[in-house]
Amino acid sequence: MGNKLYVGNLPYSVRDNDLEQAFGQFGAVTSAKVMMERDTGRSKGFGFVEMGTDAEAQAAIQGMNGQPLGGRSVVVNEARPMEPRPPRSGGFGGGGYGGGGGFGGGRRDGDSGGGRRDGGGYGGGNDGGFRSPYGSGPRGGGRSGGGGGRSGGGYSDKF
Repeated sequence: MGNKLYVGNLPYSVRDNDLEQAFGQFGAVTSAKVMMERDTGRSKGFGFVEMGTDAEAQAAIQGMNGQPLGGRSVVVNEARPMEPRPPRSGGFGGGGYGGGGGFGGGRRDGDSGGGRRDGGGYGGGNDGGFRSPYGSGPRGGGRSGGGGGRSGGGYSDKF
């Protein structure tokens, strides 16, 4: 059991010091942080509280989980380590075309790729052509796979 807690379903009005006060009744609060949207500065509706000891953290889970805070019943449990996430893709795209990405992602919309049935082995045909960051030309030419490597044209029917 760790002493770092995840606190979810927070009302947008709750701030760090509100968390600290609410959890202070269960022991020493080492840190309390409400996660904020970088762009808008408003709360993301969750945060983290670090208690002084495991026992205090356990007491806080028992005492706070499901309890109302600022009008909403909060969810409190032990914080899990952050999953390693793939790096955010650059400025364009960002998954706007349904992603698919990586290896083996099949077609997205019908058949706009020149008779290819299922996109082939390397994530081909995830329309939008923003797959390879170094790919051919300006974003691989929009539709029909385009982009670098093995996705476009040529031997399309062989798959």
